[in-house]
Amino acid sequence: MESAIEITDLVKRYGTHTAINGLSLSVAPGEVFGLLGPNGAGKTSTVETLEGYRKPDGGTVRVLGLDPIADGARLRPQIGVMLQSGGIYPGLKPLEALKLFASFYADAEDPDKMLDLVGLREAIKTPVRRLSGGQYQRLSLAMALIGKPELVFLDEPTAGLDPHARAMTWDLVRDLRAKGVTVLLTTHAMDEAEALCDRLAIIDHGRLVTLGTPSEITGTANEIHMRTHEPILIDALAVALGLPADAVAAERGDEVIIRSEPTPDLLAALTAWLRDQGITLTELQVGRRSLEQVFLQLTSDPEFTR
Repeated sequence: MESAIEITDLVKRYGTHTAINGLSLSVAPGEVFGLLGPNGAGKTSTVETLEGYRKPDGGTVRVLGLDPIADGARLRPQIGVMLQSGGIYPGLKPLEALKLFASFYADAEDPDKMLDLVGLREAIKTPVRRLSGGQYQRLSLAMALIGKPELVFLDEPTAGLDPHARAMTWDLVRDLRAKGVTVLLTTHAMDEAEALCDRLAIIDHGRLVTLGTPSEITGTANEIHMRTHEPILIDALAVALGLPADAVAAERGDEVIIRSEPTPDLLAALTAWLRDQGITLTELQVGRRSLEQVFLQLTSDPEFTR
């Protein structure tokens, strides 16, 4: 199997609204793959199509080499799906729910050990309806993993978790990778995507915006980001630094970006110019853009998303 997931020219419509518009990408076996995008970008529709809950209106999808609709009975025992809400009878207790789900598989994890793995031993007697949001997230994660899946869909797995539970979840994802399990992860936490994912796809308006490793997407260390107390004349700064006009830009209000290698001479010239202009520097970041900065640019710039 060359790809654990293969999406080719996928289209999904809801009435006159096109949620996914010709999306193509592939996920390698054993890869932790992040699917990122703003709300309404088409992430949920894409994942639900891969899980077999929605039928494509165009294009094709294959999961573990199978059609999620036509081959659903064969595919379901091989995948794990993390439920955001619903899907668990509210009167069940966590261990009961895990034992129930384990009974659906020929070779499942030990429910009692899984309860400890996700840190729910203290909630063993608490009905699902009384679990906190974070506890429910951990139970949902355990239920996605109980059947020893080859591929796991994790939809915002750390939403609502405290720092300790979040770190535990990160370790679980890393353990899955070490075991050769493929993980498709959606998250709004850019630090999580950067820390866990081998590759990322950013989508917007149902289209692929960019695809690559976190370092490929954030680029090389050839930028200076700064904020100042007083406003800056962008054109004057570019001239003072001997840079083309388009190498200096203002983005998101008071942030100024200088797209040039941050050499000692350039930094010295920058600080000297700020001093001569009586401008107070409040923030300076030298090097690669953060994933969040790239995400905000790519999902707000019509040049990238049209």
